[in-house]
Parts: sequence; structure tokens; C-alpha cells
Amino acid sequence: MIDADHILTARGLDKSFGRGPGRVDVLRGLDVTVRRGEFLAVMGPSGCGKSTLLHVLGLITPADGGELAVDGQAVGMGAAQRHALRRDVFGFVFQRFNLLGVLTAADNVAISLRARGLRADGRVDELFEAMGVADVARRKPSQMSMGQQQRVAVVRALAHRPKIVLADEPTGNLDSANSNALLDLFRRINRDHQQTIVMITHSAEAAAAADRVVHMKDGRILETSR
Repeated sequence: MIDADHILTARGLDKSFGRGPGRVDVLRGLDVTVRRGEFLAVMGPSGCGKSTLLHVLGLITPADGGELAVDGQAVGMGAAQRHALRRDVFGFVFQRFNLLGVLTAADNVAISLRARGLRADGRVDELFEAMGVADVARRKPSQMSMGQQQRVAVVRALAHRPKIVLADEPTGNLDSANSNALLDLFRRINRDHQQTIVMITHSAEAAAAADRVVHMKDGRILETSR
């Protein structure tokens, strides 16, 4: 299953929640591959399993069945391997931001870097500038708008130069200008640094920034465009 050209490969992924009559099958034998350096958008109706797929690919949630390979490694259920890959390979942009409320924006980024044995450098300042949030770097999340929090979360996700960026509706809380700035930044890091991006989105305009778009329905990939 491991292919050097693919940084993510999933075969036959199954994931369900609940038991008995309340069981919900979210992923149903899903297959997907992502090439190294690709910008992939995943689209589909609400409830089709897009966010669950992102969590499974990012090793946050284990699949119930199927096979998964990340950056040339077949992924098992061992906690140590999953943690190391999650820490070293991925950068995450979540719908709910997950910023620590007691820390400033700059400290939210710094603590993420320290967890990886890194320190903030000039790149962090450049990212704050690129996302238009340099002026809130010393503010706590409660002192920021939803859009500012989203953009700070993007800075945190990119600061350690991850091989793969997983973004769940990253433009969902942004106006048109800031959405365009974010997509321009994604295209730039994808082009200049060959960082792979997998982006969940409902927006056809956002998906148009990607190299390839896959469409999900009922827990499966149905079709690929471009």
C-alpha cells in the first residue's frame, strides 16, 4: 500500500459512532490518496463524513477498519507512533480553533512550537503579518473576533513547517478579503515549500484554489475533478 509518491494513502477506511440501534456509520470503506506536495480539497454535504475523515487521516481518531499510510509509514494502533507522526508531520486548522484562552495569540503559537522542541523565529512574525493578525499577537482569544481567532489558528498550524496541513473549513469564519489572503497563503506554501494541504470546504470558490477536488457522499469518495 505504501507508495513513495503518496504522502497519505487510505484503503477501506471504516468509522462508526455509537452502538446497537443508535450506531452511525460515518466512513464506509473509503479509499483516498494524496500526492506529496498536492493541494487537495474535499467537498460534500454536511454529515457526509468530511471532518471525520480529516480526523482519521490526521491520527486524531483511529479508524475501526482499513489501512492507512502516512509519509511512508504504515500506521498501526500504537499510541507512540501515532503521537510522533501527529506531532511531526501534521499541522491542524480546526473549525473550533482550539486556542488556549489563558494565553495570547503569540503564546498559543509558541507553546505549540515548544511541544515540538522548536522556538519561534522570524517565520512566525511573517505568518502573523501574512494573515493580518500581527496587531492581535499580544491579545487573548477573548479579545479577538472569530475571524481573528481563525487566522491565529492558521499561524499556529503553519509555524512548525508541517509536511501536511489538514484544514477543516478554514475560510468558514472569514470575510472575502481574509478568505482570499488565506487561500493565497496556502497556495504559496504549497508551491514554494511543497507542503501538502488537505482542505475540507463547502465553498466552491475555496475549492477552486486546490489542485484537485474530491467529492464525498455517505462516507465514501464518489468522484474526483481536475
